[in-house]
Amino acid sequence: MSESQIQFSDLSLSAAVLQALKNVGYEQPTPVQAQAIPLLLQGHDILGTAQTGTGKTAAFALPILSKLDLSLKKPQALVLAPTRELAIQVAEAMQTYSAQMKGFHVLPVYGGQGMGNQLSQLRRGVHVVVGTPGRIMDHLRRKTLKLDSLKTVVLDEADEMLRMGFIDDVQTILDYTPEQRQIALFSATMPAPIRKIADKHLKQPKIVRIETRTKTVEATDQKYWSVSGTNKLDALTRLLEMETIDGMVIFVRTKSSTVELADRLEARGYAASPINGDMSQQLREKTITQLKNGAIDVLVATDVAARGIDVSRISHVINYDMPYDAETYVHRIGRTGRAGRSGKAILFVAPRERRLLKSIEKMTGQTIDAVDLPTRKQVSERRINNFKNKVKLQLAETRNEAIMQLMQEILDESEHSALELAAAMTALAQSSNPLFLPPEKTGKSRDKASEGKRNKKDFDKPKSRASESRPEAFEGRPIRSRKAKAIIDDDGETVDMETFRIAVGHEHEVQPGDIVGAIANEADIQSKYIGRVQIFDNHSTVELPAGMPKEVFRHLQSVRVRQQKLSIARSDASDTGRRGNRRSAMDIAKESVRKPKKRAASKKPGGTFNKKAGSKKPHSKS
Repeated sequence: MSESQIQFSDLSLSAAVLQALKNVGYEQPTPVQAQAIPLLLQGHDILGTAQTGTGKTAAFALPILSKLDLSLKKPQALVLAPTRELAIQVAEAMQTYSAQMKGFHVLPVYGGQGMGNQLSQLRRGVHVVVGTPGRIMDHLRRKTLKLDSLKTVVLDEADEMLRMGFIDDVQTILDYTPEQRQIALFSATMPAPIRKIADKHLKQPKIVRIETRTKTVEATDQKYWSVSGTNKLDALTRLLEMETIDGMVIFVRTKSSTVELADRLEARGYAASPINGDMSQQLREKTITQLKNGAIDVLVATDVAARGIDVSRISHVINYDMPYDAETYVHRIGRTGRAGRSGKAILFVAPRERRLLKSIEKMTGQTIDAVDLPTRKQVSERRINNFKNKVKLQLAETRNEAIMQLMQEILDESEHSALELAAAMTALAQSSNPLFLPPEKTGKSRDKASEGKRNKKDFDKPKSRASESRPEAFEGRPIRSRKAKAIIDDDGETVDMETFRIAVGHEHEVQPGDIVGAIANEADIQSKYIGRVQIFDNHSTVELPAGMPKEVFRHLQSVRVRQQKLSIARSDASDTGRRGNRRSAMDIAKESVRKPKKRAASKKPGGTFNKKAGSKKPHSKS
């Protein structure tokens, strides 16, 4: 079986790990995963040459998880990483892949983080420790980390640890590990000190070497859009309207998303079709043929289903869902810019996905610039011009006597003018695609006299919760805040607001964007409905619409930001101090959730919150 035909189900991974991979949309292993996973499952030491973004985290994480003994609450695997960012990223990946493993615990440890939390978790028992060499050495000196049950050691980005001066610590840590343990060493390059470690500590290692594609298609113009505020589908349709598009492939992670997004685009007037692994080969070939001959313009695809697509008219690739690794990104954007033509690739990046964006830039050797989302005014102008051109073309091409007679009958039967009739017909024709969109709010109504006061017309102004507009909120002292009241939404309706307390603060190094991004994504609520965020030493407060559905409230309690659970609870004006009352989970569970006022929900089915959000599984990423 060739590497390109291997499925995760062929790799002898545990049933729980395979189910987790299926749930997150993984369909086929990358080359480094296909090579490394079988070797690690067989117990071999491996020496891997692979760059960041090739999928090597899953290459060692999946076999580690498949071999764990969950009944033994001692560290069975140790992953050494050069930076705190990589340590957090690996720990988050472990959480994702272990979603079906009840009782699994992974602990990231790194400098700059309080020892208290790490010590308490180590006492409770963890299965995997991911850390930087310096902090691991601290625990070994304190004798708070025991490695006697260790089965696997991973040295991730070993050459980077060498560059940062950690190589002596790595040698010492390896000396602490049991004689009979497995080692996986990954490094983009193999300088002499790394080779020396391999020769000393690895036993007959198997070689895994991945030749990475470091250059993308030169004819492809790459941009990214930072997911914030505007709904992803609305952002996508704005781009579709403003870009000059021939054919397009939109990449999503799961098979079900291909069907859902294609249906929603068709409802908005686009000739779109899904393509995924559940479709027969005959149907997939038929769909690609339709894209080639112009019967459809937009293909919504998963990574596996899109492989091998070679259609010269594809002018755009949209990464609607972030790829899992940089290698996949390269494959995706390779669908455009073919046959000597230029192409454009746009990547949607959520706040928690910034690290992968940097990995993509590092791997491809190219800087990806941000793209400005077209404004509502620009979209309206484009729609108006297109409508004018269609009307002029219709007037020039045909004279429909039957329709003209019908219009005359309507005029004779009413007291309205021909201009009013034309306006009514235009409104009917454009009801699903209005020519005039409401203008975006600028927040310019605030003047110096009202500076610092909460203006409900200014609600969606980003600076109302950014650190630069309220610097005093980020100097370790609380700001007294009046109780949240209400805002006016785009339909002119009143939306009542409540203040909530969350268990993340300065000591967790959280930023307003982290909180806003997590709540917006996990509660499926536009960020303009998220009010002021105030950050204190060990907690924060955030204003959200009143009437949060119970399922959304429960879901947000387990969402993590900076590896810390939000543990969201209702607050009040007196609960803003540094030592505010912290209510227990039992108290929170007993509280009832107020239903949204009818007026606030009258033009928004289901209220401001989308109740579907409550059905999502908790997101393990920060």
